[in-house]
Formats: sequence, structure tokens, C-alpha cells
Amino acid sequence: MFPRRSIVMVAAGAALLLASPVVGQEIGPANGSLVIVGGAMRDTAIVRRFLDLAGGTDAPIVVIPTAGTADRYGRFWPGLRQFKALGATNLSVLHTRDRAVANSDEFVAPLRAARGVWFSGGRQWRLADTYLDTKVHDELWALLERGGVIGGSSAGATIQGSYLARGDTRSNTIMMGDHEEGMAFLRNVAIDQHLLRRNRQFDLIEIIEAHPELLGIGLDENTAIVVRGDAFEVMGQGYVAIYDHERQLDSGGRFYFLAPGDRFNLKTREASRMELTPRPLGRVEERPWR
Repeated sequence: MFPRRSIVMVAAGAALLLASPVVGQEIGPANGSLVIVGGAMRDTAIVRRFLDLAGGTDAPIVVIPTAGTADRYGRFWPGLRQFKALGATNLSVLHTRDRAVANSDEFVAPLRAARGVWFSGGRQWRLADTYLDTKVHDELWALLERGGVIGGSSAGATIQGSYLARGDTRSNTIMMGDHEEGMAFLRNVAIDQHLLRRNRQFDLIEIIEAHPELLGIGLDENTAIVVRGDAFEVMGQGYVAIYDHERQLDSGGRFYFLAPGDRFNLKTREASRMELTPRPLGRVEERPWR
């Protein structure tokens, strides 16, 4: 359990807000871990954390590149390099665009032996089209149940939420499109990526206004959240933005930022910063959006 303290921080003109606890359902998976990255992952510490959670460099890792555009991905696909560079020795690639194949015992066999699964980038609706509510989806839940880790970057981050932001097949600029269902490893959550790099920090507001029960999480590039149970820690080189309909900044802002090392309780929607001597850094009152 992370310490329950409030924090305030200024980033891009918005202060970090902590409000009083709210009652919420369990958000993260009961077992296992998630590593959710905002794209353009260069920080090897994020990859190393994923491998450590999987059980080390010899752990069986399955990489799923289906969000991309290629029809085939082989064992020499460049997307494996970041794992090989850190010594991963037991990597396999799993890919199809056929839901019938994704629903076959033969196809999901590598997932049953895996300790970690990684979703690479592209368009998240391709992952939903192929794998949502298939045996692949079932085996991903089974992987978490036995204490494994699911990770992903860019599209591989957004697919892990319950609401699929930027899921439209026409354009990734449409926030609420023709695909709105994710794999729900994080419940009642919408995830966006490439946040500040692509000037997207205001985009999740549309979703949270339409679905005020959701928590919005926006991740900058080369930045990750590591989820265990109902809490996460920020790591990497950028910021994570939190969008919560029940909390409004005193200045009128509708989101606030977490920095690397900050913690967040998904159930109570409280943020905290780890220090040698715990102390509150500030607080503003809770106000619903107008």
C-alpha cells in the first residue's frame, strides 16, 4: 500500500492536485503486473523492469505486433531488438489477423507457457478486431492470474484500458470512434499515449466528459506506469496526466501531472510522492467539473 499523501506540482501550466478519497471498484488485475508505455520507448530501465517482472532474461516472452501494418512478422523482426539487447533469450512472435485462428488452441499454445506478453505499437483497433473476446484474450487473463506481466507501448498501451481511446479506423485523431472497447486489464480506464510530444494533453477531456465514470490516463513518450493491483508507479523520462471528472484544479484545469517516481492509487484516486520524510506538499479542494 502506498502512502496516502497529497501532492502539488506544476507542469505545462497545470498544478498536480490530490483530492480526498472516493469509493471505487478494483481497477487493476488481482494478480500479475502491467507495464504501460506512452510510445517511443528508449529508456532501457522500462524494458528491464518488464523482463524482471516476467522472471528474468530467460523467461518465455511472447511479443504481439498485430497493431502494426505488416501481414507477417518473423523471428528477425526489428521490434525484438530492445529485448535482445538486454539479454532476453526466450522470445517468440505471435501474429494473425484472423479471429478464427486467434480462437484456436494451437495458436494460443505459446501464451500458455509465457511469463510475459508485449504488445507493440501501431493502431489499437487492429488488436481489438483480432483478439478481443477470443482465446487469446482468455489466455492473457490466465497469464495475469498466474502472476505474469503484460506490457505494451503506444497502441499496446491503449488496448490495456477498458475504453479504447483513438479506436477509430479512419483516423487516430478521433478520440471516440468505431471501436470503443479495450481488453480491460485496467477497468473503468481510458489510456492515451504520445501525450506531450504530440500535443495531446487536452484530448482525453472529450472522453471523460462523455463518460465521467472513467479515469483518464495520458502517458508521455518514453514514460511508463507499472501497475500492480490497484496502484501504479511512474517511471521513465516524462509525465503522466490524470483526468478525473470529480476533481478540478483551483485554476480551472481538468488534468494534473505525475512525474517519474510518483505513485497513484487507482481505487481511491490518490497520488503520492515517495520521500525520505513523508510530508504533504499541498492540497486543493475537490470540485466537480462544470
